[in-house]
Amino acid sequence: MTNASAPPRGAARPGAWLNGVALYPGWLDPAAQQATRDCLARVIEAAPPFSPETRFGKPMSVRMTSAGRFGWYSDRRGYRYVDRHPSGSAWPPIPQPVLAIWHAVTGLDREPDCCLVNLYRDRARMGLHQDRDEADFDWPVLSVSLGDSALFRVGGTARGDPTRSTWLHSGDVALMAGPARLAFHGIDRIRPGSSTLLPQGGRLNLTLRVVT
Repeated sequence: MTNASAPPRGAARPGAWLNGVALYPGWLDPAAQQATRDCLARVIEAAPPFSPETRFGKPMSVRMTSAGRFGWYSDRRGYRYVDRHPSGSAWPPIPQPVLAIWHAVTGLDREPDCCLVNLYRDRARMGLHQDRDEADFDWPVLSVSLGDSALFRVGGTARGDPTRSTWLHSGDVALMAGPARLAFHGIDRIRPGSSTLLPQGGRLNLTLRVVT
């Protein structure tokens, strides 16, 4: 991929940058947000969200599920991708409207193998981490925000690097590519009630990744 000072060739041009992460504020208009929400409802019905454990045995505050060839999974054995939901069922396919976001923003023909769906409610958060369970870090990671706003923190590629933060709102998209592909990042908190998109409130974050 390219360096963080420019989007990948063929990709959409970002509206802002945060420590090398390309931001696309308002990429999805209200109608597109509702259509994406509706197709994700079918994913969640087929593969209900669950609460994974960290490798240290602590339950995560975020509930999650996946779509695609693989889903991200965590327990005391560590972090990894698996080909089935904990129920034993295969993950549902990634909805076409979600794939359309990937292709339009990244400019890539290659489709992602996994769409991780994180559900944040109340005091759910995600500590600073790197996405490094994939086989090839040259492929970008694309994030789509739906529902309540979230405070997004991004650092560098070392855990102690300085961080910067911004609020991600419903319909915003972020792309981690180039040197920023392995940036430490996380969600400090959400702002409950800041969106009415999800009937029961909260925030859905979609993370699209090439796994193999």
